[in-house]
Parts: sequence; C-alpha cells; structure tokens
Amino acid sequence: MVRPDEQELVAAGQDVDSPDWSVRASAGRRLAASDKIDGVADVLRRLLLDPRDSAVTQETAVALLARKDIAGLRCVLLASSRAVEFWTRDELVAALDCNPEWMTTEGADRLTQQLHELAADDDHGVRNEALRVLSHLRPREEWARGSDDDQL
Repeated sequence: MVRPDEQELVAAGQDVDSPDWSVRASAGRRLAASDKIDGVADVLRRLLLDPRDSAVTQETAVALLARKDIAGLRCVLLASSRAVEFWTRDELVAALDCNPEWMTTEGADRLTQQLHELAADDDHGVRNEALRVLSHLRPREEWARGSDDDQL
C-alpha cells in the first residue's frame, strides 16, 4: 500500500511532464516540500532548468529556498551552475538574491553559514556558485553597523 505522502510524490512526479506550465510549477512546489528531497533531486533539477517557462524555474527555486535548509539551497545552486539559458540563470540568481531570509539577521546568518558549508561541496558547480554568492556579501559587521546608524 502506498502512503499518502508517497502518493503525493508520485502525482507530482507525473505532473513534471505536463504541457501546462502551472502544473509543472505546482509539481515543483510540492516536490520541494518533500522530506525525501534527495530522492527527487533529479526531478527538481529538471524543473529548475525548465526550458519552456521561467515561471516553473522561479516557483520551484522559491519553494526550495523556503525550506531554509542546506538541501534546498544546494539544489538551487546546482541548477544555477548548470543553467545554459540566460533567463533560467537569471531566475535562479534572482530567487536567491531576493530571498526574504536576507532581510533578517537570523536568516542572513543561516544562509551565510549554509553557503560556507556548500563552498566545500564535492560538486564543483555548487562550490563555485556558493563562493560567487559569498564574494558579493558585505561583512556582517558592516551592514549591521549601517542599520544601527539608520535608526539614529
């Protein structure tokens, strides 16, 4: 007997080949929420690199980043390193750069810590993407000081 959570994964897996972008995007959101992300990583990568509609890329990336864990972030960085089309890469970079977690100290600290861990990943694409993002970050002391000055 198939458990309900497994049924959801099977249904989402079938939806990834739909001709309708909104069905594929919904599949991406459902798969991104899976506890078994390692088992669906290849399917998620296909959705992140969707050649037919950047909305599928964007919605899947946002859902993966909403997990707030290293597995979701790694999927987005890996796809970004493999993106061939500029609009796909643009959507992936935008999802990461516009992640609301950057707006809080706790979220920014978590993302920075995860990026540091991924900078040592076995996959060179993940490693390079993590290092690229880290290279654009201002030191915490600098932005924290700037926000204190704004409150004066």
